[in-house]
Amino acid sequence: MRGWWRHVDFLRGVEEAAYRELTAPDAWIPYPDTEPTLRALRSSGLRIGVVSDFAWELRAHLAHHGMSHLIDSCVISYEHGREKPDPRLFFKACADLGTEPRATLMVGDNPVRDGGATACGLRTYILPAENRTGERGLADVLRLATERQTRDAQPPR
Repeated sequence: MRGWWRHVDFLRGVEEAAYRELTAPDAWIPYPDTEPTLRALRSSGLRIGVVSDFAWELRAHLAHHGMSHLIDSCVISYEHGREKPDPRLFFKACADLGTEPRATLMVGDNPVRDGGATACGLRTYILPAENRTGERGLADVLRLATERQTRDAQPPR
């Protein structure tokens, strides 16, 4: 990122300051439905992981917004020297969570990068890319996850 910024006229000479601003814990704001959805998923007994293409420490943002305790695994691309849709990132997240890919739901907002999870066998739900002004549609994810849990808990007929 810093290397790319050296080629942007208005950022030359201020790359480090720009990076500090971009990576500050309060620089990223979660969608309003993120925390309630994570809490509900967690209270239903599901493990939660993040696979991110952030080029810096995502965990600082999660901690700043009081959500780090809701996440069981963070697989961040820069820590692994690769980017989504590289399947190794999704397999790593599944391994960290102790889940089989086919029993794991990947939720993302980029059909190309996040859709790479399908190559690993993960069920994948792509949210629309939107401005961070309202709920994102995560209630649908909660519905999908809890319906599956309910269905799987029923005895076979």
